[in-house]
Parts: sequence; C-alpha cells; structure tokens
Amino acid sequence: MTSVTGLAARVRSSAPRLGQVRLVCIDGPAGSGKTTLAARLADELAAPTIHLDDLYEGWSGLDSVWPRLEEQVLGPLAGGVSSRWQRYDWDLGAFAEWHELPVPEFLVLEGSGSAPRALGTRASLVVFVEAPWELRLARGLERDGVALTDEWHRWQARESRHFVEEHTRARADVVVDGTQPVLP
Repeated sequence: MTSVTGLAARVRSSAPRLGQVRLVCIDGPAGSGKTTLAARLADELAAPTIHLDDLYEGWSGLDSVWPRLEEQVLGPLAGGVSSRWQRYDWDLGAFAEWHELPVPEFLVLEGSGSAPRALGTRASLVVFVEAPWELRLARGLERDGVALTDEWHRWQARESRHFVEEHTRARADVVVDGTQPVLP
C-alpha cells in the first residue's frame, strides 16, 4: 500500500528538476483516484495543485493540453519566474479567468496526461494511479451524471491510446492501486 508520508519524504529528499521546483505528476486514467491522492500529497507537502481538468479544452482536450501547460506553467517555472494559467470553463465551453502561480517549492500536477514523455526528467516524482475500467466509469458517472456516459466512453478510449503511446505506467516512479486506501 502507498503511504502519503513516504511519497512526501521521497519528494522532499529529491533535487528540484523544474528550476527550483520539485514537481510531482500524478497521472493515470480518469476515475482511478488521482485527485484524492493529489489532495492528500499536496496537503502533506503544503503544495499548490494544478488539475489538468482545469486546462483541458473540454472532452477532446487530452491531446492539446500539453503545449498550453508547457507555455503557461512549466516553461516559466523552469526559468524561475511565476506562471499564469487560464482555466477552461466546461459549462461555457471556453477559457475563462487566469490564475497566478508564484514559484513554489513543490507543485502537484494532477490529471490524465500529466506525465508524457515530453516532460523529460523535470518531475521529482511521477505516480501512476490505476483502477479497473468498470470502477473508473462508475466513479466518473457518479460525479458527472449518467447523461455523460458517451463522453466518458470516448474519453476512456482517448486516454487508453495516450497511455499506450506514452508508456506512462512503465515510466512512472510509483504505481498506485486506486482501489486500495492510501495510508497517511
């Protein structure tokens, strides 16, 4: 089982790899438990969290999120300057307000596609959270509503292709079973 304290200790003992920032990427399929783990780890590290759900350009945004993340967040932080990112409003179907992010000591980046090969070695820790397809779908529909079943099926197909192409699980430092409780 995974321990939040153990993950945090691993991050604290690592060298910054994104400028002066220790970046933690929590990747894996939707509904696997990434957000829960990210919240607990961010609390332990007293770190800000960026959720890729706030950056995807809607249901088709998985493939286009990385260049925007690189330009708005990772590039500036790597250069030692504050970053600024624009939140996508899923209800309006458009980008909305901007958020400022001063250079933190730690940053948790959470979401499907948060650790592609383009990330290189800039993350201090990459965690891949996984859970069975049926459970992930049930969690997603409980959160988003059954009216979005078709969108969830399309998203799951996109992210499955993404993870195969990116070899995300194999490149992760830690693989977490999202069906098991995470220890303090």
